[in-house]
Amino acid sequence: MPTQLSVNLNAVAMLRNRRDLPWPSVTGLGRIALNAGAHGLTVHPRPDQRHIRFSDLPEIRKLIDDEFPDAELNIEGFPSDEFLNLVETISPEQVTLVPDDPSQPTSDHGFDFKAELERLKPIVRRLKDGNTRVSIFSDADPNQMEAAAATGCDRIELYTGPYGATYDNPDAAESELRALGATADRALSLGLGVNAGHDLTVSNLPPLIERIPFLAEVSIGHGLTADALEFGMAETVHRFRAACDQRIGT
Repeated sequence: MPTQLSVNLNAVAMLRNRRDLPWPSVTGLGRIALNAGAHGLTVHPRPDQRHIRFSDLPEIRKLIDDEFPDAELNIEGFPSDEFLNLVETISPEQVTLVPDDPSQPTSDHGFDFKAELERLKPIVRRLKDGNTRVSIFSDADPNQMEAAAATGCDRIELYTGPYGATYDNPDAAESELRALGATADRALSLGLGVNAGHDLTVSNLPPLIERIPFLAEVSIGHGLTADALEFGMAETVHRFRAACDQRIGT
């Protein structure tokens, strides 16, 4: 199966929120992305609502249910009670748990599964009881994968920020790829699916997928939105799908 593309709409929402106006439309650009072949949409509703607002979620859910029933909604967030109640109301196909402090500008590390195991297990069980696939944000560390599997989650999402930061350093990129690949291999051996996300681009996706050919999904926001300013959302989705080796018409 080719790696699926989920378009993260946070940057679109952040641009909208600069003005008290309804554009750019989060659902409108989500519709364009799905029409262009994206497999799903990702959002990260933070407590301060600085990009995705809580009020966006029912509208995105309705867009998928009414117009793209084969697409998926992935909601990311820190597993507070408020967040868990929110996702249980919206019923996304996938929830991605992240260890963010609310003050962080963006996600920048994965869970310490060994330290957080007993806290994560009941959270994962609660979400899976609601028929939601559970992915958990993970650093590139094979030694954490046994504890990750013990949480009961379905997938990990590899944090690829350090890999994305090597855009001008091929040797460093290769080192990050080795660590990501070793972690993905260990996760797969334990029965976990593998997603990835953060600072992925048309340029750095192919090497990542070559090293991790079983990569199930990538969720991409900043780089994809930046490209959309130049190429438009539909063409940008086509470009990222090609980078995922999802050729148009297949």
